[in-house]
Amino acid sequence: MILSGDNLKNIDSKLFNLPEAAVMALPEKVLQFGTGVLLRGLPDFFIDKANKQGIFNGRVVVVKSTSKGGTAEFDAQNSLYTLCVRGIAAGQEVKENIISGAISRVLAADAHWDAILDFAAGSDFQIILSNTTEVGIQLLEEPVTGPAPQSFPAKVLAVLYHRFKQATGDLAKPIVIVATELIPENGTKLKNIVNQLITFNKLEDDFTSWFSETVIFCNSLVDRIVPGKPDAATAAALAEELGYEDQLLSMAEPYRLWAIEGDERVAEVLSFIKADPGAIVKPDIEIYRELKVRLLNGTHTLSCGIAMLAGVDTVRNAMVNPDLEHYIAGVMTAEIVPAIPYEIDEAEAIAFSKSVLDRFANPYIEHLWINITMQYSMKLKIRIIPVLLNYYRKFNTVPEHMAFGFAAFLNFMNTDEERDGAYFKSLAGKNYQVTDDSAAWFYKHGQENSGTDYVSATMKDAEFWTADLAQLPGFITAVAEHYAAIEEEGVIDALARLERTKINS
Repeated sequence: MILSGDNLKNIDSKLFNLPEAAVMALPEKVLQFGTGVLLRGLPDFFIDKANKQGIFNGRVVVVKSTSKGGTAEFDAQNSLYTLCVRGIAAGQEVKENIISGAISRVLAADAHWDAILDFAAGSDFQIILSNTTEVGIQLLEEPVTGPAPQSFPAKVLAVLYHRFKQATGDLAKPIVIVATELIPENGTKLKNIVNQLITFNKLEDDFTSWFSETVIFCNSLVDRIVPGKPDAATAAALAEELGYEDQLLSMAEPYRLWAIEGDERVAEVLSFIKADPGAIVKPDIEIYRELKVRLLNGTHTLSCGIAMLAGVDTVRNAMVNPDLEHYIAGVMTAEIVPAIPYEIDEAEAIAFSKSVLDRFANPYIEHLWINITMQYSMKLKIRIIPVLLNYYRKFNTVPEHMAFGFAAFLNFMNTDEERDGAYFKSLAGKNYQVTDDSAAWFYKHGQENSGTDYVSATMKDAEFWTADLAQLPGFITAVAEHYAAIEEEGVIDALARLERTKINS
């Protein structure tokens, strides 16, 4: 049996969170750019939950912007999909199967542009959501009348301009646009590009006035691990467990956060936030960004080199290794929490840290460390350097866990081989490609220097780090000592020695 509207009646409602017929008939309120699992596992999750509670009462029209693939999988299943929530929350196992009826239909931009514009002109349309990746929010000067524009910001402007010209509903009703792309100030950046496109297209003053008064762009932060489509073995096991096949099925962890920057007017439009405490509208969401970027992402970044050198493949497997688990908990709670460069209540940071440790230990999510090493050096600069500098401002001493993380990073980046512009590291008998824009820079230093000379050459480059790390008393020396220990003893023995030293100090 394949999941579809016709087959919902054959699915045991005691085992599933199912959409009723009334939910499937709700009006379309949301235009969503992107078909990916993050949108289905977070924004659409909240909308589905609200609809089932009778709160939001609106469904999602999804725009597939790329030409890759089609809409056949959605069409065959009446846009229904299963979200299997698996993991640990507050130390307890969570297992829930949700069949989401949030999406009403999926339209391809190149084939169904007129239908998309017709929806935008209708009386129920009020929200635009997006996740087009960081590449999506880029300026491409192009016309916004006629066929579907190529770029996402131009598509947004085309939709808004068509609504202004052809609206069948109340033009005074606000349109709220929430960007979820993983870049800071995502909504603000999108708005700035759309404004540039208004100028480029020489749109009339009446539209510009309506746009500035009625259209609200919101920055937002999304935080939920929603892996892609399960592998064949996992999919087969889930199909047997569920009793049907679902080509759109995805897993999700229990933790969810969608922090949206906005006022009461935004909260009123996004009424689905009332259905779940994980959806938040507040005037300032910086605290949520800091907690996520520093504690979750930052800990990932400092730990991934250590795990790779230790031959540990996934985050979950690191959490069952005592040495790695102690490091992860230690660097997060003892060094990152007290040095977050933002005014945060320590109790709140500690509570968030505990939720992160639960998420890392999730046995159902296969989060590969090698994927976390992508653009490793950029992540260290963005996520860790501000914390490191603030740690020194507050304590003026070496954060040894951070220093060890830097040492493992430098070891990982000291690649063994260059082939056709790609750089490779051999670990535990496996060859890994180091995917980092600065891989050539580290390779060059590694070829010219060895041991602590390599550490000194890379760490003292203030231009590269956008900070003079040599001015931090003892830090480069500590990194060099840990680097030498990793080379001489192996990363696990070096890590165990670090933990013994911390306990005895």
